[in-house]
Amino acid sequence: MTAPVSAPAARKPMLAVREALDFLLAAARPVADVEQVATLDANGRVLAADQVSLLDVPAADNTQMDGYAVRAADCAGGQARLRVAQRIPAGTVGTLLAPGTAARIFTGALIPEGADAVVMQEQCESDGDHVVVRHTPPAGEWIRRAGEDVRSGAVILAAGTRLRGQELGLAASVGLATLPVRRRLRVAVFFTGDELAMPGEALAPGAIYNSNRFTLRGLLQDLGCDITDYGIVPDTLQATRDTLREAARAHDLIVTSGGVSVGEEDHIRPAVEAEGRLNMWQIAVKPGKPLAFGEVRREGEGAAHFIGLPGNPVSSFITFLLFVRPFLLRLQGVSGPVEPRTIAMRADFDWPKPDRRNEFLRVRMNDGGGLDLFPNQGSGVLTSTVWADGLVDNPPGQAIARGDVVHFIPFAALQS
Repeated sequence: MTAPVSAPAARKPMLAVREALDFLLAAARPVADVEQVATLDANGRVLAADQVSLLDVPAADNTQMDGYAVRAADCAGGQARLRVAQRIPAGTVGTLLAPGTAARIFTGALIPEGADAVVMQEQCESDGDHVVVRHTPPAGEWIRRAGEDVRSGAVILAAGTRLRGQELGLAASVGLATLPVRRRLRVAVFFTGDELAMPGEALAPGAIYNSNRFTLRGLLQDLGCDITDYGIVPDTLQATRDTLREAARAHDLIVTSGGVSVGEEDHIRPAVEAEGRLNMWQIAVKPGKPLAFGEVRREGEGAAHFIGLPGNPVSSFITFLLFVRPFLLRLQGVSGPVEPRTIAMRADFDWPKPDRRNEFLRVRMNDGGGLDLFPNQGSGVLTSTVWADGLVDNPPGQAIARGDVVHFIPFAALQS
């Protein structure tokens, strides 16, 4: 009697992009170590504590314009001739402004007592030691009030803020010479595939240059990570395990490229499972789909996070931007949104045969205010990532007709 044949196990459904990203972000815990760095050197770092101003900015009323400080009542007729009684450059303090007089004043200079308006020099005409004012200024015109920008005691920058030039300028404007920031993330990278070679080496039959090494290192550098690059690891289970174990010792995250599928030469999954634990995902994303997330145990205590990216160059690039970047920002301590906002734009192309997965199409803005599509959307066409300005986030199964409004994500929002 023939034994009944058991039905094959049902394949788990692919995770939606949103589900996968939510899972990743829920697992991200900011690094705890904090260091004090000079404000001049804090670009790209993440604040570890709220920053409070101890002074008003501006500290006193000052002028926004080069011109003449006046009493508005003296200019009520629209044609006033006033004696220029004093000259006040920025950084000096004037004296009481008497009725019927004006003070020559320069941008940033303090408003003298008695003055309540500034008339820009283009509305005035010098006449010896007098000035003719051909304007009727309302009280307060062109005056920046004390505390108008920042009030003493106000939180100017919140913990979890990723610092850019404008945040550094604001910190400097209230006199903060140093800032408490979370330490830089330590990220290990390595690449699997015996077919990989480095630029400068001769290509053997069937070999390819390892472009992913350069792409991923550049993206990690843009995010301010301290990188340890273990290079190209031989396609064996033991070599992969040894590299994972070494990388886990002193890193917050291990990122790999290639070897995350289920073929006989794909060793990432069994290696991570032997050295830690793994959630192996099939994500409903194109380009992409295979992405591994888990952790690798450290000797003694704790674990390093692990993310394994696909080997195809465009898949690796896009899945890094969609999943690794927001995960890293959370690890760095960024408390606000870590996903870019999409922009509604017009498609100047047709996409009649959508995939059942969430597609990310490489597009470029044109002079007419629309988006052009790169003609070859293959996952190995790296030229498309250089040609494009960004991606169209196209939902599963959705065709696009010329003139449709689509969701555009600029690369500028994904690589800053």
